[in-house]
Amino acid sequence: MRFLKLILVLLFIAVPLVASADKAKTIDELAKMYDSSSCKGCHEDIYTQWEKSHHARPLMGVKGGLMLSPLAAKKGTEGATAFSEDDPKKMKIKNYPCFKCHLPQAITSAEDSVAVELTEALLAKDKVKIAKLQITCIVCHNTKAIIHKRELGEPEKGVIYSTKDMEAHPGGKIKKSAIFKDSIYCGQCHGLGPNLEFDQPFQCANLYGSYLHNYVSGGGTKTCQNCHMQKGDHLIAPNFNDDKQTSELLAKALSLDVETLGYEWLRKAKTYVPKVVVSTKIKTTAGHRIPDG
Repeated sequence: MRFLKLILVLLFIAVPLVASADKAKTIDELAKMYDSSSCKGCHEDIYTQWEKSHHARPLMGVKGGLMLSPLAAKKGTEGATAFSEDDPKKMKIKNYPCFKCHLPQAITSAEDSVAVELTEALLAKDKVKIAKLQITCIVCHNTKAIIHKRELGEPEKGVIYSTKDMEAHPGGKIKKSAIFKDSIYCGQCHGLGPNLEFDQPFQCANLYGSYLHNYVSGGGTKTCQNCHMQKGDHLIAPNFNDDKQTSELLAKALSLDVETLGYEWLRKAKTYVPKVVVSTKIKTTAGHRIPDG
């Protein structure tokens, strides 16, 4: 009996170790786990588009900014948040709620030590290390490919999800995802607004909410992919680091009409006061409010 109890205790201890053994302990391990560079050999154009996209730099913000710096700031210091800690070594994955969209693989595949390393990198402004964390092909074509998990289960390991089934593929078996052409796929991250599921709720992107409640309800029929991934473009414009391209895209979506009326107001005899009335009308053809994240 004592021997049996010993075996059960050992199993109890070993199972969690096995369960966590697959998780990355460092940024390099997590980056390697989701590395998609092998896709470039066959999909060079798509890969090149992705490299210029914000999905390739989800923690870098715009123009190389380190968007998660407030979370890494020490508690009590200027700019710190409710998720900040007084010691970087105390940081955990749950201290980075932004991972929900900006690095979802960290939630499922990283130990808290990755959060500690990221915090130290943010404090040191180590952009080279931070840039290793990306929304790669695997994240989109596997991790986020299924949303009805109670019925369909978790995405299968080693399977690439796309718009159709395909048995033969160098990267592994391809299965069709029911949501790849629907806006709800993008809505997983480009959300409905406030994130109320956290113990410290916060407001975030509400593009999908705006799309549903304003564009679709007003008769709009296009999907996110129709506008942002024309011909399968994986840049998924706009690239806010490209001022010219962003301006051109906004110019297509927004129109500005201005009418002016100039006159002189006769306030009293021989006293003329110049006046101008300016009437502006801004119209948008975008499928959501602008600006937003």
